[in-house]
Amino acid sequence: MDYIQNIINPLYVRGFSLLKLVSRFVELLSCIFMKETLRYLAGIAGPSGYGSNATAEQVTVDCSYLLPSHLTAIITGATSGIGAETSRVLAKRGVRIVIPARNLRKAAEVRDKILQESPNAKIILLEIDLSSFTSIKRFCAEFLSLGLPLNILINNAGVFSQKLEFSEEKIEMTFATNYLGHYLLTEMLLEKMIETASQSGVEGRIINVSSVIHSWVKRDSFRFNQIINPKIYNGTRAYAQSKLANVLHVKEMARQLKARNARVTINAVHPGIVKTGIVRAHKGFITDSLYFIASKLLKTISQGASTTCYVALSPKTEGISGRYFADCNESTCSSLANDEHEAKKLWKRTTTLIQRRLRQ
Repeated sequence: MDYIQNIINPLYVRGFSLLKLVSRFVELLSCIFMKETLRYLAGIAGPSGYGSNATAEQVTVDCSYLLPSHLTAIITGATSGIGAETSRVLAKRGVRIVIPARNLRKAAEVRDKILQESPNAKIILLEIDLSSFTSIKRFCAEFLSLGLPLNILINNAGVFSQKLEFSEEKIEMTFATNYLGHYLLTEMLLEKMIETASQSGVEGRIINVSSVIHSWVKRDSFRFNQIINPKIYNGTRAYAQSKLANVLHVKEMARQLKARNARVTINAVHPGIVKTGIVRAHKGFITDSLYFIASKLLKTISQGASTTCYVALSPKTEGISGRYFADCNESTCSSLANDEHEAKKLWKRTTTLIQRRLRQ
C-alpha cells in the first residue's frame, strides 16, 4: 500500500535535510501532476467512466449483474487497508475470497467484518509468509488441494522497511516480499488459472498492485544483485525498486501468456496515494504544511481500492493485458517499466534465483 508516510518519514530517519525532504515531496507531487492534473483533482471521469474520486463499490456495482457465478479470488495483503477493502467489495459482489495471511487472527477479524455485511459470503483463510519461498509453496499446495477454481489473483501485499532486513532465503526483505514472493505465488498458481479459464470460459485475471513510485527508479540503479543484497540501504529506494519489478513482471508475463494463447490477463495498478492515520513524528510549520497539502491529494481506502476492483471485475477490461492502470483508466508507466529487454532480463534472473534457492 502506498502510504505517504512511507515516503516522507524514512527520509528523516536516514538523516535527510528538510530541503531534501521538500525536494522529494515535490518530486512526488510532480508524478501526480504530470498528466491530466485537473482530471485528477476534480475526479473527472476518464474513458472508463470513472476517475480518481470513484470508490471500489461504485466501479463494481454494475459488474455484479454481469459476473459469472462461483468466481474465486486470492487476495494477498487483505488483513488491512486496500486489500481488506478489495476483499469486502469483491465478496459483496458474490466472489469467493481466499485470504492468505501471516497473521490469521487479523485475517479472521476481516472475515468477520465482511460476514456482518454479507452473511452469505464465502471466505477462506490460509496461512502464508510471502517473504518465504517454503511458506508460499505450502500455501499453494494447500489451496490446490481444496479443488477450487481460481479466476482472480490480486498480488496486493506490500511491506516497507526503514532498516535493512533479510528473508530466510537471505534476500532483502522488501524485494523478497513485494516482488519475489508474488512472482513465485503467481508461477505456482498459473496453471490452475489457465485450467479454470479453459474449463469455465471465463477469463482469468492477475493484478499486481504497484505504485507511481516505480518511476523514481533510474536504469543505472536497477541492478539485480545489488537489490537483493544491498551494501547501502534506503527504504524508499528499495520500495520503489520492488514496485518497478512488479510492473516489469506484468510486461513479461503478459507476453508469455499471449504466446501461449492462454485466456488469462495480467495488469498492474497504481492505487493512488492513500489517506491513512499519518504518524507525525516531526512537528513544525513546514512539515505540517506539507502534510496539509498532501491531504488534499490523498485518497480514501475505498478510492484506493477502486482501480484494483475495476480491473478485476469490469467487462471493459476483458482481453486487456500487460497494461498499467491508475484511477480506473489505462495510464502510462515509466520508460524503464516499458522496456521489454529489461523485463525479460529480470524474469530470467528471478527464475534462476528462485530455482537455485528452492534446491538448497
